[in-house]
Amino acid sequence: MGGGDLFDHRAVMDSDFSGASRSDQNFEFAFNSSNFSDRVLRIEIMAEPPGSKSEGEGAAADGEWARHPKRKRDEIKKDIEEAALMELLSFMYSGKLSTTSPTHLLDVLMAADKFEVASCMRHCSQVLRSLPMTTESALVYLELPSSVSMASAVQSLTDAAKEFLANYYRDITKFQDEVMNLPLAGIEAILSSNDLQMASEDAVYDFVLKWARAQYPKLEERRQILGSRLIRLVRFPHMTCRKLRKVLTCNDLDHELASKAVSEALFFKVDAMHRQHALPTDEPTCRQFVERAYKYRPLKVVEFERPHPQCIVYLDLKREECAKLFPSGRVYSQAFHLGGQGFFLSAHCNLDQQSSFHCFGLFLGMQEKGSISFTVDYEFAARTRPSGEFVSKYKGYYTFTGGKAVGYRNLFAIPWTSFMADNSLFFINGILHLRAELTIKQPSAP
Repeated sequence: MGGGDLFDHRAVMDSDFSGASRSDQNFEFAFNSSNFSDRVLRIEIMAEPPGSKSEGEGAAADGEWARHPKRKRDEIKKDIEEAALMELLSFMYSGKLSTTSPTHLLDVLMAADKFEVASCMRHCSQVLRSLPMTTESALVYLELPSSVSMASAVQSLTDAAKEFLANYYRDITKFQDEVMNLPLAGIEAILSSNDLQMASEDAVYDFVLKWARAQYPKLEERRQILGSRLIRLVRFPHMTCRKLRKVLTCNDLDHELASKAVSEALFFKVDAMHRQHALPTDEPTCRQFVERAYKYRPLKVVEFERPHPQCIVYLDLKREECAKLFPSGRVYSQAFHLGGQGFFLSAHCNLDQQSSFHCFGLFLGMQEKGSISFTVDYEFAARTRPSGEFVSKYKGYYTFTGGKAVGYRNLFAIPWTSFMADNSLFFINGILHLRAELTIKQPSAP
């Protein structure tokens, strides 16, 4: 179907009737007319053996069968195929279809694929694209037989279906039950999106496992689906090291596949050269390294256990992200762990302590609420121009209990306008580079 279309009336008209007016350039007048043929085309559509089902059987057949339970299913299918074939023949003469019904158009599309009439496939695809898209119709388009869905004439339709699902389910948390019941093709479309609004890639990974376990209870089948279809859509380079360690011990994944994914992710995190070489590859591979629109900003974390539990956390914010914080916004980082406790960073646009002007603030918070408490030494720093080195901006210590936060309302001791100015010392190539160092030196009893 990638070559020329034997039945494309437009190609014939362009070459043989270039002098005719556009309205006359078709053969509709000759369709089904004895004046233009002394031959009768006899078409016999054979019923399938009992129990068999064609891969391309249209949704219209199911609806018709429900309305006429006493008619034999093969008779209904025969009627539908005859109608679709007549529409196809009509199109080959006139370049037009008499139906705009999605189910009927799909039947014609299947017939056009069977007889390799690419021009009709393109036409059906264009008409279907022009109709309002729903979750149900998008899934139908994505689950067409591979001979149809892979055809270039239908590619725009399947691409539109993927885009619709990715946009509609952008925030999976709003459709948790609904998404858990989506078929594999729908999940693949959603996970391929850069705009997926999940808390983090850790949450994406957890969702993939949850969906796979629900849809494929048998371990071997689940492993096969995860390994061949879904794991490549998880962006391991943007997962936390804590979660990557769990990937290595996950029984749902092939160990060799999991090890390779984790190794690639770790190289990407630590090696700038590897990061540069990883990006210009084929699209599916390249997509793994693209950061999604996470609800919580990703971090780079370096952990130490001796002589004291310590971690160094790096948070990068784009200038556009900072601009959106004005006048009272805030952005949260993904969680990181120290001493078995979860922490996070939050960047704010707030008023200074005298409420005289807006400024940039940075805070350190503890996730878990409870009676446990311990003292943390912390230091905030930022890269500055022209040296590009980190410069300490604020340090102190704080005895944390669950749910508490500490920080500085005006980290750079300047107004917001100076912080965001074009000549600001704190944006290097449009990026604000922040660092927080945390050390536990004195665990405290509650």
